Amino acid sequence: MRSLDLQGVDISKTAPGAAALSAPAPAMNGVWGTIRSYILWQHERGTLHYDIMVTLILIFVFFSPRVIDFNDKPVLHNPHPSDVVVTPDAQGGLVYQISAGAITPGDDTSVRSQLLQILQPISGNVSIVSYQVVNDGKGQVQGYKVVAKRE
Repeated sequence: MRSLDLQGVDISKTAPGAAALSAPAPAMNGVWGTIRSYILWQHERGTLHYDIMVTLILIFVFFSPRVIDFNDKPVLHNPHPSDVVVTPDAQGGLVYQISAGAITPGDDTSVRSQLLQILQPISGNVSIVSYQVVNDGKGQVQGYKVVAKRE
C-alpha cells in the first residue's frame, strides 16, 4: 500500500504552463484590485479614491429613483372636490365653511345631507348642529357656515 506525503509538498510553485493561463493581465489586475478596494472600503478619508467612492454613492442615492421604479408611490387621498375651510369657534368646536358650488340648492333636508356628505370624509361621524347661508353684497349665495359636533 502506498501513502501520500502531503507534508513535504511545496504548493507555492505552479506548473510552468499554468501560470500563463490563470494569471490576468497586469492592467486588469490593477483595475480589479481598485474595484475590490472600493467594495471593501479600504481607502482613508481625504484621498482621491475615498472621494470617488462617496461621489458614486451620492450619484446612486440621488439618481436611482429616476431610473429604478421602486413602486413606492404614496396612496392618493381623494378629498372632496369642494373647498372646505375649517376654523375653531369660541366654544372649542369647529366651524366649517363650504363653498356654494359644492351644494345644489334645495330644501333643508337635502342641503343638510349634502353638507354631511362633504363633512364626513373630513371629520368622520359628525352631526350638524346648525348651518347658515353666507350671502355676498348682492344677495347671491357664496357658501355655507356649518357648526357640527362629533358623535
